[in-house]
Parts: sequence; C-alpha cells; structure tokens
Amino acid sequence: MRIDILAAGKIKDKFYRDAIEEYSKRLSGYVKLNIIEVKDEKTNESASDHEIDLIKAAEGKRFMQHIDADSVLIPLCIEGEEMSSEELAGMIGEFENRGRSHLQFVIGGSLGLSDDIKQKGTLKLSFSRMTFPHQLIRVILLEQIYRAYRIKNNEPYHK
Repeated sequence: MRIDILAAGKIKDKFYRDAIEEYSKRLSGYVKLNIIEVKDEKTNESASDHEIDLIKAAEGKRFMQHIDADSVLIPLCIEGEEMSSEELAGMIGEFENRGRSHLQFVIGGSLGLSDDIKQKGTLKLSFSRMTFPHQLIRVILLEQIYRAYRIKNNEPYHK
C-alpha cells in the first residue's frame, strides 16, 4: 500500500515534527508513506469571503499537481464522514481488497480545502466537528493510519 499525505504548509514546531517522524517510522513497516507539502497562502485576518475562496483555490491548484488520477483521494474536512478507528481500518482493508493500493489524504491550510478538492474526493473524512490546527491534524492522521494497520493485523495497540 502506498499512502500520500498532501498538506498545505510546512511544520514549524519541533514537537509536531518529532511526532510526525515517529509515526512515519512506525508506519514504514506497513506502507510506503510519502508526505507532500504544498506552499500555503498567507491569510489576512480580515479576508473577505471572496479572498478566502481565492486562497483556497490557489492551494487547491497546488494540490492538483500531486493528485494521482488512479488513487483513492480522501480530503479531510469538517463536513466529511466521521468514523471509528476500527471503521478506518476496515475502509483501508476494503480498498486494498479491491486492488486500490494508493491512498491520498489531503489536509488543507488554515482556511480548509477548496470545493474542487472536496468534490474530487472518493470520500471525505472528518475527525471531528471541532476545528484543529492543520499541523496537529497531520499527527492525528498518521497516528490513526498507524492504529488502523495495527487493528487490521490483529496486533496490540492501546485503546
């Protein structure tokens, strides 16, 4: 299985980088992981709705350059489907069983994802209706993918 995480912006804080590195290392025994960072747009705190749409569209175009037409595209967005860790493991297993061996998860910048990216997705995924920093979501996503593989392989993992 090949998993790409497409994300807007770079991780600035060392504690996030350390956690990402740790989960990436743990996942290396299960999948070929690739983290692709695209440039995020600077956002003015008082940006209008139109300016926000333009920012998301610019980031969306950068994401599109890395999206594989044959992949399972999974945008992370608040209106996506919430699922348990076991359901995520089952979903990944189903894609593998169907010969879909390339998953691409997309994490937008601070304003979220463009509608183009969301609509292109095979399914939309949400971790919560709450808002989280996009740097933290990267760590949470990696941890949940790792947990999913532990579950799929009937290996112990804390609950």
